[in-house]
Amino acid sequence: MSALALRGPARVIVLQHRRALWIAGALALAGVVLMTASVWWNSGTADAYADSGCSFMDTSLRCQAVFDDKLSHQAWLRDVLRYAGVAMMVLPAAIGAFVAGPMIGRELESGTFRLAWSQSVSPARWLLTKLTVPAAITVVAVPVLSAVYAWCRTSPDTDRLAWYDTSVYAATGTLPTASALLGIALGALAALLVRRTLLAMSITALAYGAVALTLGAVRSSLWAVTTVVTPLNATPAGLPGSTLFVGSGLMAGEQQLPGETCYRDPVPELVDRCLADHHITGTYTDYHPASHFWPLQLVGTGIVLVLAAVALALAFRVLRRRHA
Repeated sequence: MSALALRGPARVIVLQHRRALWIAGALALAGVVLMTASVWWNSGTADAYADSGCSFMDTSLRCQAVFDDKLSHQAWLRDVLRYAGVAMMVLPAAIGAFVAGPMIGRELESGTFRLAWSQSVSPARWLLTKLTVPAAITVVAVPVLSAVYAWCRTSPDTDRLAWYDTSVYAATGTLPTASALLGIALGALAALLVRRTLLAMSITALAYGAVALTLGAVRSSLWAVTTVVTPLNATPAGLPGSTLFVGSGLMAGEQQLPGETCYRDPVPELVDRCLADHHITGTYTDYHPASHFWPLQLVGTGIVLVLAAVALALAFRVLRRRHA
């Protein structure tokens, strides 16, 4: 976003924080370059291993060296993607803290906001501009970062984490952008409530962390699970690959019971008696297959956007009450 293409308060905001924006842009670009370069580096060693004619069973020094090189590059790419996912997890809190502190809290604490308000800029327009600039950057930059991360995970020969891993789930799909917008709204609300730079930043980070932890805890319940029922004496069928295990237990007709109901006692005779007394007919397993990624993402995104809208409405209400 060029400051020359902006006018009025938005241009002032970009000029005020241009150093932070340049640093953020440089870090984002460095992350993109690191991920894509790691994919290219890993694919080169994978191709070299495929062309060598070796397999992991070969014990020759040449084949062992080629295989070890392939494994080391896979481990490097896995670590890069893991740390990139963690960075995407904390990005919404960082954006929210920046809005809460340098963008809004500092002006409220120092009183410099009065200068803008004295120049025919209403409090509501002042706050709206403060939020529009980071929101516009967020809805452009975060999806790009998320898309690059998702593309890197699809690279062949990548020893990648599962789709339901916390860092992967928070870095892909629509959730990262919605979470960043929530961070912005929480940052504005915290700054208007406490009017202290560091305190507002801390409250924003803690509030976003609490929301993220809560949503993570209830994530598996945001969409109906797939249930597999196995007769009591039959061999359980294996679950499809890349599935999120939710729970398992015993079936008593149509009723689901915890697995500990009858299997707490190690004595086989007592277990059999318990199964008969409870009329156990089989076992069940609840899980989310990989196809549930988007339903879970969209429901979670909707919840996050609703929370962002509530926080934003509260922020403007606080502004009107204190500066009517």
